[in-house]
Amino acid sequence: ACWKTYVGRPEADETRKMAMTQLGNGLSSAGNNEDALSVKEAQLAMMRRLGAPEDQMLMVQSNLANSYQVLGRLEEALQLERDVYSGYLRLKGERDEETLIAANNHANLLILKHFEEAKALIRNTIPVARRVLGEGHRLTLKMKKIYAEVSYKNPDATLDDLR
Repeated sequence: ACWKTYVGRPEADETRKMAMTQLGNGLSSAGNNEDALSVKEAQLAMMRRLGAPEDQMLMVQSNLANSYQVLGRLEEALQLERDVYSGYLRLKGERDEETLIAANNHANLLILKHFEEAKALIRNTIPVARRVLGEGHRLTLKMKKIYAEVSYKNPDATLDDLR
């Protein structure tokens, strides 16, 4: 209903853009993942046409990557999350919380196939998260969890890796 209310507005209208985001998120929450993917791809295309700020584009790309992951399109999700992390790193630097979230999301996908890359990324990111966010922050703890996962899920891990 929200989308139908605002679809007639110009593409650049902020309320219309927020309604589109809500539509994509609602479809995802309801398990209509193919439809959510279509909305998120359309949203990204629209933002590119409008020349949206890069940080907004990165947020939409990360949401799109989540849809790809849910649909089992892991390589596409991985490439998008890699781009999002690189974008935030370039835009905001390594000490920014959004950059750390992007690193976490990227590492979380990497553990599905690329153990060593995930381990290297998270090993470099945890100390930054500790300094910026604190030892007990939720994101720092998530990163530690990913580091543990990458160690035990790697079929080539040695006993030294697990210690």
